[in-house]
Amino acid sequence: MRFVPNGLARAAVRFKPASFAGTFVALMMSALIVTACGILLETGLRASVPAERYAQAPVVAAADQYEYVVTGSGEDREEEAVPLPDTARVDAALADRAAAAPGVAAAVADHTFPVRTGDSALTAHGWGAHAFTGTALTSGTAPRTGEVVLDTAAARAAKAAVGDTVALRTAAGQQDFRVSGLAEAGPGDTARNTGTAGALAWFADAQAPTLAGHPGKADAIAVLAQRGTDAGTLAGSVKKALAGSGAQVHVGDDRGAIEDPGLGYAKDTLIGIGASFGGIATIVAVFTAAGTVTLSVSQRAREFALLRAVGATPRQIRRAVASEALLVAPLAGIIGCLPGMGLAHWWFGQLQDRGAIPQAVQVHVSGLPVLAAVGAGLLTALGAGWAAGRRPAKIKPGQALSEASVERLRPGVVRTVLGLGALVGGAVLTGVAANSTGDDAAGAALGVVMLFMLSVGLLGPLVARVCAVLFGLPLRGAGPAAGLAAANSRTNARRLASAITPIVLAMAFSSTLVFMHTSENHAADRQLRAGITADHVVTDPAGLPVDAAARAARAPGVDTAVGLLNTQLLVPVGSGEFKALQGAAVQGVTGSGAELAKVQDLDVRDGSLDRLGPGRIAIDRTLANSADAAVGDRLPLYLPDGTKTAPEIVAVYGRGLGLATVTMDRPSLTGHVTSEFDSTLLVRGGSAKSLTALGTVTDASGYATERSLDAELGAWSNYMMAAVLGGFAAIAAVNTLVMTVLDRRRELGTLRLIGSTRRQVLQMLRWESLLVSTVGVALGTAIAAATLIPMMHGVTGEAPYVPPLLYGSFAAAAGGLTLLAVTLPARAALRRWS
Repeated sequence: MRFVPNGLARAAVRFKPASFAGTFVALMMSALIVTACGILLETGLRASVPAERYAQAPVVAAADQYEYVVTGSGEDREEEAVPLPDTARVDAALADRAAAAPGVAAAVADHTFPVRTGDSALTAHGWGAHAFTGTALTSGTAPRTGEVVLDTAAARAAKAAVGDTVALRTAAGQQDFRVSGLAEAGPGDTARNTGTAGALAWFADAQAPTLAGHPGKADAIAVLAQRGTDAGTLAGSVKKALAGSGAQVHVGDDRGAIEDPGLGYAKDTLIGIGASFGGIATIVAVFTAAGTVTLSVSQRAREFALLRAVGATPRQIRRAVASEALLVAPLAGIIGCLPGMGLAHWWFGQLQDRGAIPQAVQVHVSGLPVLAAVGAGLLTALGAGWAAGRRPAKIKPGQALSEASVERLRPGVVRTVLGLGALVGGAVLTGVAANSTGDDAAGAALGVVMLFMLSVGLLGPLVARVCAVLFGLPLRGAGPAAGLAAANSRTNARRLASAITPIVLAMAFSSTLVFMHTSENHAADRQLRAGITADHVVTDPAGLPVDAAARAARAPGVDTAVGLLNTQLLVPVGSGEFKALQGAAVQGVTGSGAELAKVQDLDVRDGSLDRLGPGRIAIDRTLANSADAAVGDRLPLYLPDGTKTAPEIVAVYGRGLGLATVTMDRPSLTGHVTSEFDSTLLVRGGSAKSLTALGTVTDASGYATERSLDAELGAWSNYMMAAVLGGFAAIAAVNTLVMTVLDRRRELGTLRLIGSTRRQVLQMLRWESLLVSTVGVALGTAIAAATLIPMMHGVTGEAPYVPPLLYGSFAAAAGGLTLLAVTLPARAALRRWS
């Protein structure tokens, strides 16, 4: 008899579609995950924003907005670009050099900085920018030194007209300026990329750098072309004129990255989601889909045994399995790509709404993510089908029939060895994470959860048999139905393993991602509440006046007033192939270390804050461990604008997670940040009423609550990733459980034929679902604990914080889904035996 494998495959799919429904769903969900993460990754790699402020300036020269980490050498040399926390600036005198280049009509040093008038915040520029922004005077004249031009909104807020004097607060302090004119802002000054939708002011070009707090510096040099000079030619001549200055020349959409510094962080965010999280999600999706395909093939072991008994060759069996994969996988992949695109667009939109991505960035969708998703699903189906069908295809027909009737007790040697290797690797990484701190601990912990999940997948039958024995003991005394459920679980360990693996996956990943945030947030909140010892905390979203600390100190009853400027630094950590630039929160202190100690308790572990000052800093213990630095050492770091320095460490403290990772004197940050206005004012003594003129006044508890709300908003990405992975794993669990129940229709029917009532059969299945969910939750919890305990020890120095209600909801969801996935298809299967 001649067999046609493709015909067998088509017939199997056509006449037994239920056998392939679970495989189809698993491959479809896998394609959804791969497509969504692939689109976000591609968007991150190709993201750009069109020039808006510099739309009329064909060439823009600016400083490099990245710092670089170089590892390896020769062919192994790799360079990682890390965006700077703030804007790196260029020498304003470069405008004169650029203006002398051939083809240049004008070169303008551009400045953007915040200004305050009363309770209003203004965005200020140099007046020379009107040449490319389209801003025009409506009355009065251009500003000279000591003068300002206001737009209608700014004039209304200041209640000023041409010729009046207004008091403005800048980085140089409060000064009086004569209003020389009123202007209507052009498209370049109201561009969304610049964030200048509010009131505007323009100062004389000679005075603007000083008022901005960056004397002799400019944000960028905008170059205008002479008539007939194209952008490429102009860029070449400007590049030659500025050679050796360190300035980079930009044209096209590259100009948009200069006016919108958030693009660099947006690209990092998207690449982090698409590559880092996407890689994990893809591995999980492929792993789960492979398990489902394996389950589907193994459930048809009897069919393959019969085919072998009537003359089918091993090659024909393998071709039939491969043909089934070719029939199911591509269609599942294509259908899964559609909701994957929808998920990517929704996720991208949520990130934009939360300010993580500039509004001008657009989602990039090409055929590459779709091709990768369909290809990954096809390869997964082929590989898993080949592995699952290899044994029934190669053994003798009689042996195949025997194994199809009775489950093999011993798993394969290779699978067991690999599973034990993954288990040992996870244990080793647990020790590494326990002895690491900061990002090193988090990185090691990621390997822990992946290796333990791999070991559960490979050693599933053995783990399931052991758990069935242990958790089945209490069931033996719970009645005949419970005892039968325990016996079924022990006898069919492979089926039990297929059911519990997705539950373990959902529980482990969701718990790790969610409780990682709750633990960090809980520790940070505790440190913040314990660390703020001031009686009053003054804040203002637009920044506090430059002289806020001095004015507060003069208030009746005030003992100490310390201003804080909060921003970010980059600190080199690691060595060799593991070198990296780690972002670190820094607080610049207006006042001495002794004054800071009166309003803030940093929990100093080594050294003293008394020596805090120019060239001397204090750092958190986690950063000290990551950078392998101690008191007395010099710590290389990059200030917000990329300026390199190496201050001496005079103290190491323990509350950096809640307060700031680095503490330094305020003057050391002057000239290196866009806004020179302090973020927070800590005051000891006095009354809240006497400080209300400076900003919003609260106490330590109120300030901690506000900071906690900000942290909650920042944790959205963690919850989103947990929802994606947990949701996928939950669907996979339901899918697998439904497949296993439908495959047991003959068994359930036999129970009914020998006298079991429908209620008894369903009761048995409920006990089985309880066993499955309990084992899955217990193993998932164990993996999450093995991941979180060493990670949190390294990051916070404390045990993980797990809110009982949140954990209970996870466990209840797992139990409820398992119960529904088992009982609903079982009820349908039992109808024919009623």
